[in-house]
Amino acid sequence: MSQWWKEAVVYQIYPRSFYDSNGDGFGDLQGVIQKLDYIKSLGADVIWLCPVFDSPQDDNGYDISDYRSIYEKFGTNDDMFQLIDEVHKRGMKIIMDLVVNHTSDEHAWFAESRKSKDNPYRDYYFWKDPKADGSEPNNWGSIFSGPAWTFDERTGQYYLHYFSKKQPDLNWENEAVRREVYDLMTFWMDRGVDGWRMDVIGSISKYVDFPDYETDDSRPYVVGRYHSNGPRLHEFIQEMNREVLSRYDCMTVGEANGSDVEEAKKYTDPSRHELNMIFTFEHMDIDTKQHSPNGKWEMKPFDPIALKKTMTRWQTALMNVGWNTLYFENHDQPRVISRWGNDRELRKQCAKAFATVLHGMKGTPFIYQGEEIGMTNSEMPLEMYDDLEIKNAQL
Repeated sequence: MSQWWKEAVVYQIYPRSFYDSNGDGFGDLQGVIQKLDYIKSLGADVIWLCPVFDSPQDDNGYDISDYRSIYEKFGTNDDMFQLIDEVHKRGMKIIMDLVVNHTSDEHAWFAESRKSKDNPYRDYYFWKDPKADGSEPNNWGSIFSGPAWTFDERTGQYYLHYFSKKQPDLNWENEAVRREVYDLMTFWMDRGVDGWRMDVIGSISKYVDFPDYETDDSRPYVVGRYHSNGPRLHEFIQEMNREVLSRYDCMTVGEANGSDVEEAKKYTDPSRHELNMIFTFEHMDIDTKQHSPNGKWEMKPFDPIALKKTMTRWQTALMNVGWNTLYFENHDQPRVISRWGNDRELRKQCAKAFATVLHGMKGTPFIYQGEEIGMTNSEMPLEMYDDLEIKNAQL
């Protein structure tokens, strides 16, 4: 297979806020098509399209109810097929978001799973009995705050969800689940999709003995090392590569939550046949107290020397072993000029400086929509933000 992704610049599109072609206030696929020449003119080679699949939109499309259908506000399957064709006509590539750590609770699999303990789909998800006192099976927390377990009255068991309670986690231990995932990947790749950005792929393997976290503080629910890098993670990814990815000349990038440089080598070493690259979070955590009970919401002063050291370490560690992603912004991160720069008097200068740093390193650059024009953070009342993590953090 070729390594075209090593010479590419990726432009990320969050469709609902990108371009609205029909005036309904919601970005759509036809809007993306209308802006392809603009994206091409920037020098972008690849478009990463955030989730456009059918969804109740509890988590802005990261709660998928049908992997083979496009959400109606974005358009139709025919619109998606047209977008793929138009991207290719311009000599560019397109990758989609693969969200398979979890589904929506409105997915047909989960609707069946929750019907009864002996339903054929029961084992597509994780169901556990309460503790003797009726409480959650363990003290695992949701990344969106609160417990990672929700009680279901119908069968008297809890189901696991690392994110919203409307995003039950898939049971990758079940071979049937993995087959379903490989089939949906093949469905889109056979129609021309050039690869995948894999959402929280680092969490698909669970510690199925479900141990409690030991903690010396008062937190009732904890997010930590059991939430990522489970014992079968790399086995699953190698199987995915063998069954699907190796059959296509494609690009893969994993959101490898909880990974350090040593874990990154496992993902990206070509001899292991897993992924091309991963998103690391170390450099994005420079100004947050990640190991405090408040996690990323507890800030500390930005240290440019620490940023330089972190990025240097990743450049050095993956040299001749794997491949780096290069990014400062995406749909989960603030605008870098507002976060680490001066978005008032020195907006243009900061934009150029951060771009120079980003594009001057070895790796594949990822540019978030608006980053190319030096876009800054918006200032709105907190209650106007339609984001589950923000809302839950206020509770």
